[in-house]
Amino acid sequence: MAAPRLRCARLVRSLLGAWQLGPRAAREWEAPPGLLLGNQVRCVSCGVVGSASSGPLLASASSRYGQDSALDRILGFPQPDSSLAPSVPAVSVHRDDQNLLLVHTPDMPENSRVLRVVLLGAPNAGKSTLSNQLLGRKVFPVSKKVHTTRCQALGVITEKEAQVILLDTPGIISPVKQKRHHLELSLLEDPWKSMESADLVVVLVDVSDKWTRGQLSPQVLQCLARFSQVPSILVLNKVDCLKQKSVLLELTATLTEGVVNGKKLNIKQASHSRLGTHCPSPAAKDPNTHSVRNPRRIGWPNFQEIFMLSALNNKDVNTLKQYLLAQAQPGPWEFHSGVLTSQTPEEICANKIREKLLEYLPEEVPYNVQQKTVIWEEGPSGELVIQQNLLVPKESYVRILIGQKGLLISQIAQEVGQDLMDIFLCDVCIRLSVKLLK
Repeated sequence: MAAPRLRCARLVRSLLGAWQLGPRAAREWEAPPGLLLGNQVRCVSCGVVGSASSGPLLASASSRYGQDSALDRILGFPQPDSSLAPSVPAVSVHRDDQNLLLVHTPDMPENSRVLRVVLLGAPNAGKSTLSNQLLGRKVFPVSKKVHTTRCQALGVITEKEAQVILLDTPGIISPVKQKRHHLELSLLEDPWKSMESADLVVVLVDVSDKWTRGQLSPQVLQCLARFSQVPSILVLNKVDCLKQKSVLLELTATLTEGVVNGKKLNIKQASHSRLGTHCPSPAAKDPNTHSVRNPRRIGWPNFQEIFMLSALNNKDVNTLKQYLLAQAQPGPWEFHSGVLTSQTPEEICANKIREKLLEYLPEEVPYNVQQKTVIWEEGPSGELVIQQNLLVPKESYVRILIGQKGLLISQIAQEVGQDLMDIFLCDVCIRLSVKLLK
């Protein structure tokens, strides 16, 4: 019974792309009526929703929104046995409920442990992908284009007595690049602010990029040197893309300066031809390189551990996850176990739409789209109804974003709706309108 309902919901979501062409003329694409016969949008399940100020909604949220509601745990309702596997909480579709959960007293055990982890790396190294895999839900935007993550966001992993707080930071950039590309100041400042409260630093390197993999960026090195008292580990990401696995050993020797956890590695020094460093690295040409105390340094000799993984491989990521949980130190939790992220549901939605815009739109187009949410409400069957306007400065952008016969905007709406359903655990009906800025 659930499968037909789910297929039906996906079909309806795929037909919800809409647009407006020009400041006055409006158009809407409608699927042939025959496609909708017998189909209705029905709520599947939803966690972490409800309102503490409304009497009827204080009844078990699970009876209305599905199993494992964090609100249920706060209110003291019985929960299903989760001893077989740790459950990943859903995110509330209501901002007030999410805010309530963020400030609620943590439900920690007596022997609670906590660890604050900062993920550092060059833009597009895979930090958000790794964060999503560690969390178990895709709450952070991911794209092949750089600067998908625009500001710092929190993710929370809670298992048994341990809580790991992930700080997913934007890729570290230099002041020169920030000014040259007119990027937000937060892209420059957030990684440094995160380091001030970190218990552990995870430095992520994309080993599939032969232009940058042969050295840590000057900004990452500067950050590690300034906060040298904070333990750090090196994660070599996208190892599945390498044809010659021996390159990993050479990269390890180079990026660690041959020293890991105070011990010298017995690995031959990396050759320039194998690492691809015979081509000048973009980082090496950065005029801000002189800010590092030792401009010749390309690695960091104080890493405690080295991990080689693919952020898309669950087994690899789980090995790293268990390491992080084991590193948690005795101390009080910062969040309730039902918290998955510090983002509001509206921020998650906006980031998901932006992720798809970056994925499907060419060149500078996605960076010129302004987003405005105009509808965020519960539908008659319990589904989440969203309408967001996408504002663009040129008519040519309108045509690009709509796509031929409305197929592109429809595909974006469908994929965003599916992603949000997996995050909120409820049916999502999303409507996207493209408008020309006046």
